[in-house]
Amino acid sequence: MAIRHKTLLIMLITFLLTGEAFAAEKSDALVNVRLMAINFEHGREGVKQDYHQAFTLYCQSALSGDIESAYNLGFMYFNGRGIVRDLPLAMRWFKQAAAGGDIQAQNILARFGDVTPVEEDAQCKPAPQPVMEPVIETNPARQRIAGWVNQIAPAYGVDPELVMAVIQVESGFKSEALSSKNAQGLMQLIPDTAKRFGVKDSWNPVQNIKGGVAYLHWLLRHFDGKVDLALAAYNAGEAVVERYKGIPPFQETESYVKQIQGRYPKSLHPIPPPKAIESL
Repeated sequence: MAIRHKTLLIMLITFLLTGEAFAAEKSDALVNVRLMAINFEHGREGVKQDYHQAFTLYCQSALSGDIESAYNLGFMYFNGRGIVRDLPLAMRWFKQAAAGGDIQAQNILARFGDVTPVEEDAQCKPAPQPVMEPVIETNPARQRIAGWVNQIAPAYGVDPELVMAVIQVESGFKSEALSSKNAQGLMQLIPDTAKRFGVKDSWNPVQNIKGGVAYLHWLLRHFDGKVDLALAAYNAGEAVVERYKGIPPFQETESYVKQIQGRYPKSLHPIPPPKAIESL
């Protein structure tokens, strides 16, 4: 994953975690972020091991109050796992986890009582809040849609950049878009798909995004995080992709996948956790 993609993803996740979601929903979102971090730390669920990405995700989740993420940050510092070994910094995060009730962190602090925790971690800072409505904006519609996507996509464990690429190709950010096949709105939901994912009004842009993201969440899980197959299924249906055992040989679908992957070049996406927050 490119550094630019990493930075944007963390900014979007942080916006979700510090937004207006209810406490229970925020807790579930933190779990989703932590699970993504674990996948990157250990190279699970079809993603390449990436300690930097794991550290960044743990950092944002820990800063938002996730106890296990704080412990995992301490573990990375304690063992020099992808970063320079630093016991005072490790104790700083173990101290935070211990204050939240983590027994293992409490035991470690007792055992290494001669190591004084530092107060601040210069490598772990809150991600800057994205500016949602700048004074000068060349595409107000896209900016407004990005704000919705930034809140909705991470709750489903889906990369917001992927969602934005899909919207760009599907509708060009036009919420009133209607295809000859009666696909409607920003993410071009056909009525059956809208009904399947609980969308009551496909012309409501927020409902439309939720339905499209919910479908992408399902497809990424179904196709083990393989982006090309998930996109092909979004265009042609999962049954067609299964029948052809890959991208079906349809010019429309092949072109559709290439267009989106030109904007979102990652071939694998972390497999989203099964539980998503549906009441944002």
